[in-house]
Amino acid sequence: MNAGKELKEIFFATKRLISACEEMGLEPPMLPEGALEFTERPVLRKPAPPSAQSMNPEKSAPETLKNKPPSSPFDSLEDLRKHMGDCRRCDLHNGRKHMVFGEGNPKARLVFVGEGPGVDEDREGRPFVGKSGQLLTRIIENGMGLTRDAVYICNVVKCRPPGNRDPKPDEISVCLPFLKAQLSIIGPEAICALGRVACQALMGGDFKITRHRGKWRTYEGIPLMPTFHPAYLLRNAAAKRPVWDDVKSIMGKLGLEVTQNG
Repeated sequence: MNAGKELKEIFFATKRLISACEEMGLEPPMLPEGALEFTERPVLRKPAPPSAQSMNPEKSAPETLKNKPPSSPFDSLEDLRKHMGDCRRCDLHNGRKHMVFGEGNPKARLVFVGEGPGVDEDREGRPFVGKSGQLLTRIIENGMGLTRDAVYICNVVKCRPPGNRDPKPDEISVCLPFLKAQLSIIGPEAICALGRVACQALMGGDFKITRHRGKWRTYEGIPLMPTFHPAYLLRNAAAKRPVWDDVKSIMGKLGLEVTQNG
């Protein structure tokens, strides 16, 4: 037994003896001067190591810092695009004509995020220019009273999946850091995630669009509204009403006036 442990046991034994004497109405045993005062001090315990939460500034920071998206290693969208180059990081590059990076206001208050380019987007190198893109443009311009140039539009993956299939998990994992960097650089006040794939990429694989659309979420401190993809609206006209409700909620979040029915 080392000296420190032995001294600790003597200390607690002496303290128990003093307590027993007090309970029986006896005077405490004779102790060296100052020893009795020492035993009555509170026991100092070794401070617990900092928790994972206390070491994580995103979780322990005050609310004003929580709402600030994490910084990006890139100074601008142009720098990020240059970094991506002629991207060949996953198999999607094999069949593409153009990589579709995204377009719009680099300081947009609102960012729309879809799943990936379609055949029209792949041909033109621009996001949401086909039939579903034309519907999104009408939502932005006629419904919200904005222009496409005022918002930012991008996708989870930047190259068209063959046959317009869903992007595979490994393709999403390769491209998702670039989407995160885009959002960090822009720092929008709100995100509108369009469809199941975009919502699952940002919110997690267990996200159910039919169950959770229309309910505000938070992504990296940024309010996020999940809603149906415009392509879904082209096949299901009844879904236009709930999407319009979601759009009005976004407008309310941004302080925009709802001027007409969608």
